[in-house]
Amino acid sequence: MYNCIALFNCNTSQTIADEQYHKLGIYLNINNLYLIAIPNPRPYFSINLLSLTQLPFIPDQVYKRSFIHDQYLGNRQGGIAPSTIVPYIFIFSGKSGPQYGYEDAWYNPDIFSYTGEGQMGDMKFIRGNLALREHVNNSKRVFLFENENKRPGYVKFITELEFFDFGYIDIPDINKNNRQGIIFFFKRKGAYIPVLAGQLDANILSDTPQSEYGKIILPNSTERVGLVTSRVGQGAYRKCIIHRWEYQCAVTKFNKIEILIASHIVPWSKANDNERLDVHNGILLSPVYDALFDRHLISFDSTGKILLSNSIQPEAYEKIGVSGKEHILKLSKYNFSYLDRHREMML
Repeated sequence: MYNCIALFNCNTSQTIADEQYHKLGIYLNINNLYLIAIPNPRPYFSINLLSLTQLPFIPDQVYKRSFIHDQYLGNRQGGIAPSTIVPYIFIFSGKSGPQYGYEDAWYNPDIFSYTGEGQMGDMKFIRGNLALREHVNNSKRVFLFENENKRPGYVKFITELEFFDFGYIDIPDINKNNRQGIIFFFKRKGAYIPVLAGQLDANILSDTPQSEYGKIILPNSTERVGLVTSRVGQGAYRKCIIHRWEYQCAVTKFNKIEILIASHIVPWSKANDNERLDVHNGILLSPVYDALFDRHLISFDSTGKILLSNSIQPEAYEKIGVSGKEHILKLSKYNFSYLDRHREMML
């Protein structure tokens, strides 16, 4: 037998009775009105639904994951866990992901990259992946938790996220076989992103092999011969680089996305498969600096200071607007080893 527990608007504060262990009976969303029915509810166990409009978790506070699911129900094991009683979706990120082809990261202070679910075969927009892509249209909220590696079963709340964009990329599955993966790009709730998602799909010419999806395809040993360009075209990897460098040239701060070129630091032809898809092996440059960098006529030291090749006269650099005083201000320690190798190739 099912009892109607609450009919409420998500802009109002209500309290519903919740049953921890019984399956939810009815959950309907009609124009932001929610009808919830649960079999044999226990009146002493309740959830305050004021959190539908307020932040229900405290940033940086650690929670027992089982407590979250006791309160909100949903999948207790997976990385994507939609609640079955309130319009929440919980996503859990941790160090174990890379073994399944997952590697999540903050590419800048406001953009978080999250890999979709599915351990084998191509990822598809079903179940949790579909729920994440459509959460805004379905009036659901997404909350990011990070696994506490030294405390199994505990998670730290990071922030609330909103869907911004997605892309496809080749990643390994649990058996190390290549498959199509889905990469979500979420923004912090309320954050301003100075570009539209569609602008990141600008068609930059590239010799990097790509499929019909615009994703990067790792070539076989035969196809690798003759690949000497470092440019990266459309696809999730290019988007990662653009987010990493915060939508502007790493040198000049020029911010016309359609003009900027995402490049590998260590060229495609000299990088291994992991390095080709490592965002730290990427740099975003305006065309003049990209052309010089691609041909190893400029590089940068570990402080970000530009280095000029002796094969071109200083006057020639000046004619194309390169002063020799430029700096990259947003280098990370993960860029250093790639720049070391790039400098070794300078002419």
